[in-house]
Amino acid sequence: MGKVTGFLELQREQPVRRKVDERVHDWFEIYEPFPEEKQREQGARCMDCGVPFCHTGCPVNNLIPDWNDLVYNNRWEVAVRRLHSTNNFPEFTGRICPAPCEASCVLGINQPPVSIKLIERSIVERAWDEGWIHPEPPEQSTGKRVAVVGSGPAGLAAAQQLRRAGHSVAVYEKSDRIGGLLRYGIPNFKLEKHVIDRRVEQMRAEGVTFITNAHVGVNVPVESLTGHYEAILLCGGSEQPRDLKIPGRELKGVHYAMEFLPQQNHRCEGDFVDPSIAILAEGKRVLIIGGGDTGADCLGTSLRQNAKIVHQWEIMPKPPEQRAASTPWPLWPLQLRTESSHEEGGVRDWGINSIKFTGDENGNVKQVHAVRVGAPPKFEANAGTEFTLDVDLVLLAMGFLGPVRSGMIEKLGLALDNRGNVATTDYMSSVDGIFAAGDMRRGQSLVVWAISEGRKAAAAVSSYLAAQNEAVPLLHRKLA
Repeated sequence: MGKVTGFLELQREQPVRRKVDERVHDWFEIYEPFPEEKQREQGARCMDCGVPFCHTGCPVNNLIPDWNDLVYNNRWEVAVRRLHSTNNFPEFTGRICPAPCEASCVLGINQPPVSIKLIERSIVERAWDEGWIHPEPPEQSTGKRVAVVGSGPAGLAAAQQLRRAGHSVAVYEKSDRIGGLLRYGIPNFKLEKHVIDRRVEQMRAEGVTFITNAHVGVNVPVESLTGHYEAILLCGGSEQPRDLKIPGRELKGVHYAMEFLPQQNHRCEGDFVDPSIAILAEGKRVLIIGGGDTGADCLGTSLRQNAKIVHQWEIMPKPPEQRAASTPWPLWPLQLRTESSHEEGGVRDWGINSIKFTGDENGNVKQVHAVRVGAPPKFEANAGTEFTLDVDLVLLAMGFLGPVRSGMIEKLGLALDNRGNVATTDYMSSVDGIFAAGDMRRGQSLVVWAISEGRKAAAAVSSYLAAQNEAVPLLHRKLA
């Protein structure tokens, strides 16, 4: 415990967000620099609890009190080694994780919790600046070959762990750049893409091979993997969006969020987006259906594209301002969360169910018809609350229903669980030598869970390969 009285003397502080009227005109990250001395003070607030509940709140089981103490004592290089011992990519979680560790911080019982996420990001950024992060290639090779399908946080974490264990690793990515949803789902104002690029370069230097524009099961036959690799790890994510099957869904201008967000990320990369398929909010009345993080990302993106007005609806009732009694510490609290995008504009509303869309003579969406509803699970309509809203663009951000089954999953003949995800036992699917991790296995979740899954799946793959006497591709083993 760095400073015994730190939690009594010091208050929680966070970096200041850039002014709204400045940041909505660019795509850069939104936070101002935070002085090193204040970073160390935040580390001093940690109580080094005898039972650190932050460990259990964190899916990667970060050694949080350890590196809080090290930061306070100005031992940054040791802190990043301790941080990397459990988390391959703290620069990702330090930016876009909702910080379940802070929700379970013991100090949070009656005070604002320790600024764990801030300290995590501070450590890793200091390490990059000082040159303490460098390639760590294996000293020996096992001679075993592994294919990782998908380059999101689960796939990247698994690939790095597998390569450092001495295996030959190739990552297949269907898009033109590495990163999965980190690259084409998270807006730049939350995660600038050079943050991904520097980590990919580290992994390349370690010996990981990256293959882009490679959609396994579509333009890359699954047999080309099973016929070459001793193990395959699927980290393709949960990309089947939840649809809103109401009259008028087919009208022009009604899109999934994940049709809208990637286009802007491509623009930020300098790519050409065909005007005939471009989805832009500029000058339009935008409705976002869905109140989660993806909806907030659509809001911030729409505002930066100069939308005329943006509404964001949620079918659930409005959460309480403070932690609900139904979710006491150390549970993840049910309470109202205001993201940076909500500070920038837009109109939020809760307890609304969309009934139908209507359009003009050209088939463009022009109105949404809705009704206010009661609490779940019935969401009964409140009599006399029907209303309409004029819209030009509707973005559906209602979550995801599991991995896309057509293509790779079907061709590999993998069994699914009762939620439609790839069924596994110790991360291995129903087919010998084929593993799954991340959202493809557990369903839509957090980046920190994806990293945790990737690390654990890599350990399972390594154990499996260690039991194989020879390097024989999956297809040949199955035929034998």
